Amino acid sequence: MRSPEGEGGLKLDSYLPYRLSVASNAVSGLIARAYEDRFGLTVPQWRLICVLAEGGGLTQVQIVARTVMDKVTVSRAAQGLAKRRLIGRSENTADGRSHVLALTGEGRSLHAEIAPLALAYEAALIAGLAPGEVALLKRLLGRLQSAAGQLAGDGAPPQISG
Repeated sequence: MRSPEGEGGLKLDSYLPYRLSVASNAVSGLIARAYEDRFGLTVPQWRLICVLAEGGGLTQVQIVARTVMDKVTVSRAAQGLAKRRLIGRSENTADGRSHVLALTGEGRSLHAEIAPLALAYEAALIAGLAPGEVALLKRLLGRLQSAAGQLAGDGAPPQISG
């Protein structure tokens, strides 16, 4: 009787989605501890601050699309940041229904303080890679994200050949 883990079977240590998840969790966990300990921020809150620092005022729908975080996560992150007066809300004059979120002066100052720390973590993580490897990794991750988006949009499971 052949084991399901035998030749050609699924092995977690060589299964790319699993490896990506484990690597992502390790990196996010490391950085999340620093943001939480030093600045009292969750990872979604930090992502929201970064998106607003880059894009200016955005609606929650735009933030969801940009960060690929779900609506509930974005809403909770926004509520926490608003309580701390790191972001403000204003009515979207285009549709009158949604609100535009933007960093306050305090939020911009916090971003300016944390951004160098984030870049230092990134530098430490990629220190063992050559610049060409970093560029290749970024391109490959972009292609994987695009393929995942296409598969998710298609709604159909991939076809199994053989």
